[in-house]
Amino acid sequence: MTGERDRADEVSPLGADLKAWRKAERARLIESRLSIPGDLRRRHDARIMACLETMLEPVAGRIIAAYWPFKGEPDLRRLLERIDAHGGRCALPVVVARGQPLIFRAWSPGEKLTRGIWNIPIPGEDAPCVVPDMVIAPVVGFDSAGYRLGYGGGFYDRTLAALERRPELHGVGYSSAAIRTIFPQWHDIPLGRVVTEEGPIRFGPAGQGA
Repeated sequence: MTGERDRADEVSPLGADLKAWRKAERARLIESRLSIPGDLRRRHDARIMACLETMLEPVAGRIIAAYWPFKGEPDLRRLLERIDAHGGRCALPVVVARGQPLIFRAWSPGEKLTRGIWNIPIPGEDAPCVVPDMVIAPVVGFDSAGYRLGYGGGFYDRTLAALERRPELHGVGYSSAAIRTIFPQWHDIPLGRVVTEEGPIRFGPAGQGA
């Protein structure tokens, strides 16, 4: 662990200012994302879903966790409908409390949702908790080594670290979310790939896009 902390200190020249830098970068990227015109956003989303649908095959019998769109994130709800129609199971993340891992609850398109933290729709408490085979996580930003800039809560990193069986983790975002580095820290977990409207970006064992 000490070695990992040393590596993080070497990677980030920002030191104590890293939190402030990430906050400012997060705000800039979200503003940029929200400025994408609606028609263009829908075209981007269609391309992202087509790419994911090919990547996910076969889905029958698999549990795929995605998300409900928030603050201009790519809208994958039609993809969830197709996963369900082809024998896959869908799940949505639920924030239990700040500083705690997420849980994933099973959900089928058309089932009733309730409101969770930040007013994001989530499955009700009667929906079973599941461990997904694959997690599709939205990104605010992503870097050339596959590290994800999220909303600052660290929920996905905590969740993956806590699971006994770690699912595949893939990010989804627009190409405008690409940045040189997020200055990863010892607790950040890299993505397997990021899918944008321009196609998938895979990250190899050395953490480089491939």
